Amino acid sequence: MDIVLFHSTYGLRPAVRDAAERLRAAGHEVFTPDLFEGRTFDTVEEGSAARDALGKDELIRRAVLAAAPHSGRGLVYAGFSFGASLAQTLALGDEHARGLLLLHGTSDLAPNASVDDLPVQLHVAEPDPFETDDWLSAWYLQMGRAGAEVEVYRYAGAGHLYTDPDLPDYDEEAAEATWRVALGFLDSLTEARKSD
Repeated sequence: MDIVLFHSTYGLRPAVRDAAERLRAAGHEVFTPDLFEGRTFDTVEEGSAARDALGKDELIRRAVLAAAPHSGRGLVYAGFSFGASLAQTLALGDEHARGLLLLHGTSDLAPNASVDDLPVQLHVAEPDPFETDDWLSAWYLQMGRAGAEVEVYRYAGAGHLYTDPDLPDYDEEAAEATWRVALGFLDSLTEARKSD
């Protein structure tokens, strides 16, 4: 599959590049746009300040421009935390999207959001201060009404960005479980494409 993988508010850190290499080793083509143009951050507060300074519209514009050269081939959109919210926005706006892989994050849906059985997989900590139970329940229902086929995986006791080994949130067991399930999801999308 062709995958565009968006980084979190920490920027294009080694963990994102390592994740891309893991996906490439499984046979996928992976693109990792750098929406912060080389800047990375040591704390979520610093990254959030940079994100907010750029603004949501500018970041969506950058994400769309980064994905556009590849979108005609039918992309899987993926992302970490804030990057997951961008991935969701782009996937729901791309009629050729093959799937959506959300790691640690979701986003609001436009009131008229509509997709045609888009496969979606979400991996998130439990509990997660940024993805509360009430929010996820509402999000799940909204995604279903929009036409998405959603799977949600929760990881008890893990920190928010538990797949990044360079952060305090890291949880090796949860991270490895996430990648096993996510790779199976991507394999299923590959098989579905072959049967088209």
